[in-house]
Amino acid sequence: MSMDLKEQIINFAIKHDKFKVADFVIFKKGLYSRQYISKIVNELVAEKRLIKSGVTTKSLYALPNNAEALGIVAKLTLVNKDLEEHRVIEKIEKRIPFIFELKENTRSIFDYAFSEMLNNAIEHSKSKNISIEVRKNRGTISFKIRDFGIGVFRNVMSSRKLNNELEAMQDLLKGKTTTAPQTHSGEGIFFTSKIADVFILESYDYILIVENVVNDTFFGKSQGRSKKGTSVTFEIQLNSDKHLIDIFKKFQTDNQNLDFDKTEIQIKLYTLGTVHISRSQARRVLTNLEKFKSITFDFDKVPMIGQAFADEIFRVFQNKYPKIKIEAINMDEAVEFMIKRVGK
Repeated sequence: MSMDLKEQIINFAIKHDKFKVADFVIFKKGLYSRQYISKIVNELVAEKRLIKSGVTTKSLYALPNNAEALGIVAKLTLVNKDLEEHRVIEKIEKRIPFIFELKENTRSIFDYAFSEMLNNAIEHSKSKNISIEVRKNRGTISFKIRDFGIGVFRNVMSSRKLNNELEAMQDLLKGKTTTAPQTHSGEGIFFTSKIADVFILESYDYILIVENVVNDTFFGKSQGRSKKGTSVTFEIQLNSDKHLIDIFKKFQTDNQNLDFDKTEIQIKLYTLGTVHISRSQARRVLTNLEKFKSITFDFDKVPMIGQAFADEIFRVFQNKYPKIKIEAINMDEAVEFMIKRVGK
């Protein structure tokens, strides 16, 4: 009987944008109790045939493809002409008013990240259209911004004359990398990737995943079909205790002048699966780092480095730029030995 009832509930959902358990109880003229209907509806939610918004008797349900009716998802497709980030946010607020209920710190993070990533799509992608999705789901708020243009990795490769998408990704995570230096500082992707719980950047055949909750970063070939243009996904907990100002301060050597002059480099993203790294690879790591006053090299998950690599960073580069503060963290014994060997 329950399987038949499930189909009846699905058919009811097809005919209604959204409904409460009480609506279906009335529709069936009290043939089934509210408790029993709730049990079956929750099974449909667990099977992902229905989605839920709210709690207790005020809960609303809808088909997954009708999520916008619940006010927990907003989807927009915009023509990339004369777009303004704050106007787009206003449109989203009208569709999903729960944004007004966000904690102040979470709202400021959302507004910053969304505005920065939308601005990138507007000004850099050369895409005629931009699609946007904002969603609340299981204690998180997330957005996805997709354009159909040149692609972020290819754009950086072209403008900076780099050899491949890996090098483009490496430059993006250093910060201060932009294809339009006259109008952009190149901070958007850097800070957005740092403040997110999960940050995903997909373009053509490549994907960058930054999971700050578990302190992990992945870059490689994406699975499935090549994705034209750029898709950026951002996710953060609704009850996050992060504050935007703290992320900015983390990458400032002086909290008074507010300059973005400190960066963090994850060496594992340069190893290419090897344990010995050459001098030329070290030079690649160091590209454009002279712009910063303080650099932290993170050797997490790096079991070994070559002497030439250590020498290039901790002697040659340091001697060339003695005013730059250099720090190495998360070293295992072999890495620490090699760095000390070159005089650091």
